[in-house]
Amino acid sequence: MQKRISVRNLIEFILRSGDIDNRIGAGSEDAMAEGQRLHKQIQKRAGSDYRSEVPLAYTYSEDDIDLTVEGRADGIIENESGITVDEIKCTYGDIMHYKEAKPLHLAQAKFYAYILLSERNIPSIKVRLTYVNIETEEIRYFNYTFLSEELLKFTSDVCHEYIKWAKFSLEWINKRNDTIKGLPFPFPYRDGQDTLVKQVYHSILKERKLFLEAPTGVGKTIATMYPAIQAMGVGLSQKIFYLTAKTITRTVAQNTVEILRSKGLTIKEIVLTAKEKICFIESTECNPVSCPYAKGHFDRVNECLFAMLNECDDYNKETILKYAEKYKVCPFEMSLDLSMFSDIIIGDYNYAFDPRAKLKRYFEAETGDEYIFLIDEAHNLIDRAREMYSASLVKEDFLKIKNLTKDHLPKISKQCETCNKKLLTLMRECDDYTLEPAISPFTESLMRLYSAIDKFLQDERSILNKDKEKVPKEIKDEVLNFYFEIGHFLEIYELVNEDYTVYATFNEYGDFYVKLYCVNPRDNLMECMAKARSSILFSATLLPITYHKNLLGGEKEDYEVYAKSPFDPEKRGLFIARDVTSKYTRRNDSEYQKIARYINKIVSEHAGNYMAFFPSYSFMSEVYAAFEDLGFSEGKEILIQESNMSEDEKQLFLQRFTGSTEEVSFSDINFNIEIEESDPLLGFCVIGGIFSEGIDLTRDSLIGAIIVGTGFPLVCLEREIMKDKFDEDGQGFDYAYRYPGLNKVLQAAGRVIRTVNDVGVVYLLDERFLQSNYKNLFPREWSNFTPVTLNTVEKETKAFWNSKSD
Repeated sequence: MQKRISVRNLIEFILRSGDIDNRIGAGSEDAMAEGQRLHKQIQKRAGSDYRSEVPLAYTYSEDDIDLTVEGRADGIIENESGITVDEIKCTYGDIMHYKEAKPLHLAQAKFYAYILLSERNIPSIKVRLTYVNIETEEIRYFNYTFLSEELLKFTSDVCHEYIKWAKFSLEWINKRNDTIKGLPFPFPYRDGQDTLVKQVYHSILKERKLFLEAPTGVGKTIATMYPAIQAMGVGLSQKIFYLTAKTITRTVAQNTVEILRSKGLTIKEIVLTAKEKICFIESTECNPVSCPYAKGHFDRVNECLFAMLNECDDYNKETILKYAEKYKVCPFEMSLDLSMFSDIIIGDYNYAFDPRAKLKRYFEAETGDEYIFLIDEAHNLIDRAREMYSASLVKEDFLKIKNLTKDHLPKISKQCETCNKKLLTLMRECDDYTLEPAISPFTESLMRLYSAIDKFLQDERSILNKDKEKVPKEIKDEVLNFYFEIGHFLEIYELVNEDYTVYATFNEYGDFYVKLYCVNPRDNLMECMAKARSSILFSATLLPITYHKNLLGGEKEDYEVYAKSPFDPEKRGLFIARDVTSKYTRRNDSEYQKIARYINKIVSEHAGNYMAFFPSYSFMSEVYAAFEDLGFSEGKEILIQESNMSEDEKQLFLQRFTGSTEEVSFSDINFNIEIEESDPLLGFCVIGGIFSEGIDLTRDSLIGAIIVGTGFPLVCLEREIMKDKFDEDGQGFDYAYRYPGLNKVLQAAGRVIRTVNDVGVVYLLDERFLQSNYKNLFPREWSNFTPVTLNTVEKETKAFWNSKSD
């Protein structure tokens, strides 16, 4: 049996020990894009006897396992003095204070050295650790010489320790694949679903992306998961990442795996939970002083992992917490390790895409032929990616840290003052906002501040630091959090290109800030998806497909599929108002009253549960006031969405639609509202909010959606920047406003008709929907609609419901 692993992953997995400690600066690791630039620069300057990025591989055999360990040595130097393996590490740390090479860095270099030594059959070899300070470009070397005997023992011991893990993994894969071979599709195929399954499999086979518009009812989760698992069973993949933005869709994925298990599938699946939601301690402080689970974590975690792998296959939050408590390890870090032995990883987008959170252990290689990405609700990834690949810093935060540190950390305080002065210069040049300000002087100062904090964090961890107790904990915490923010900004700064706009402005509190705004995340996403064999991006609202394909990293050769809806279009009435709009130029009392009259006529004609969706909270308030003033609230139960609703408040809101009378309590108030069953129920909601997407209200729980306006995002600086950027291709307004708005409309409309038995109505209350530039964007299921006016909506509504009662 054969098993492959990278040198770095092997070393870090077997030789790690001690504590988790987030107080350690990032200087111990390769640092960002600037570090990569210096890395290459050093290699180019090294001379003719220096070979860079040399691929090396070694196979260790034991217990019928052939373990191949492979990687790339940063450099190999061959001259009259012998052969030297060079390992380069770029850092913001104060390398002149390093007393020796970091143990894991040295171990990695030693492994490369043994591979080369054994190939050349020489008695000894040299190893050099090259540390480079990113800010100053200072270089420090640590040189070692090793005999073949000691390197043989070192590599053999490391590989021997890993053999039990390799054996378990290989035996598990055989067991898993045996159950995949005969695994049936768990349901009778819906119309077109078998074709969809084949298209997903074909995309994986051909190593392409698939952009899948899958209307509600298609069964997109099982239709993507099943062929991905089948591809895994024939060796096209060893791991599936099911990525999504919402908890509810993660739950659906879990349930789908359970359904397949009930049909005979044996598979390991893990749900990754955010650190703050799974941490045992409230403050989420990952260091041995604050958390007993962080102290000695690496000394105990492998024992915990091996027990879990042999005792269970479903690694949900509850199971992870149980084992973490038993073995006294960090549940979050342990779950990341556990994912290495899981077949399916279910989690948020950020585990694959976010520079701050992505699982680097999987995505450091140039390609990821072993992985499949299943990206659910892919329309959400555009704005999420913009957030992930953007960064901002607020001037006032520098003043805050400056004042906090002036007595205890004067060097950091001084660097904060320098950064503040650079920002002050930019602020004086900014009236309202500034596009593309000259921020290079600021970022240079920022790198020096980052280096100063990094040195403090490195020294803070040292037992020999006699001054460590002089810095109060609250100051350390503030400095550490600020350090992470600066690090993210510097990392994003290295990504800035023509897809970015840098701007400076003031927030709602009057604070000045600079932002690196990722307008088009296409290239960043494309780079991440290149780490997978295939990416399947699917959503019920992926229209227009060209817009989503462009911003989500699609290429010309990638596939597009529009799945057929299984629902009878006759069971949904679609009505478009031709005499009302949410245009800013028409927002007045008369228009608000007309919209209120529309809503009243719709809900009064056929009693049931309805949701009305509005462009904003202020617009909703105006229409509700008109609704009240006109006396339309009488005989109806009205629910109003509030901003920043708690989880209990959201639950209570939805329970009124499902008909549940289960008591829900929050704060010191208990809610158990009684209403007449015949009263219409009307929810006033905001489009794009928590109730317009991701909720499942079937049958009579929701029979109508009334959508006011085109869903346009609010006009703001970033939307206008986006508009200007895409205007270069003549698509500025569409990309900044029309297409995102349409997506919100489609999502809200999709709350109606969730099963084949549902009957319901959708009203688009804006005359602009009758224009060709909107009608051309409608999904196929919207080909038949009825234009209405305030005078005819009652009649047309009545005709629809009468036709369903025949």
